[in-house]
Amino acid sequence: MSRLQLALNVSDLDAAVDFYSKMFSTPPAKRRPGYANFAIIEPPLKLVLFENPSAAGKLNHLGIEVESSEKVAQASDRFQQAHLQVQAEPQTTCCYALQDKIWVTDPDGDAWEVYTVLEDSATFACESGEKTISACC
Repeated sequence: MSRLQLALNVSDLDAAVDFYSKMFSTPPAKRRPGYANFAIIEPPLKLVLFENPSAAGKLNHLGIEVESSEKVAQASDRFQQAHLQVQAEPQTTCCYALQDKIWVTDPDGDAWEVYTVLEDSATFACESGEKTISACC
């Protein structure tokens, strides 16, 4: 099952987790320092919260979680055939998970990722260690 991902910057993670747990009647699927995500069944949504009080805006990025690396590759092929610029990030560690992912940017500069989670990770950061929350995820 594919589902839309909405990644938000929040100023107070505890307050946001409390609010969204009540709003969607579900606890976080993953909770780490400065980070939480919810795998919401109804409506099908992956809600990701980044504690980032200095963020310029609420939206961090948008995404589509898919079932497999093959689905990521299919999306990449489709985007490239549509003449969209694709940035591939295979086997990258981000958001406490090893992922295969691609990125495209909409005309207003909003980043969209299509990704699949390969396995959980004990660390948040990308493999290079140079990327931040906003650059990594």
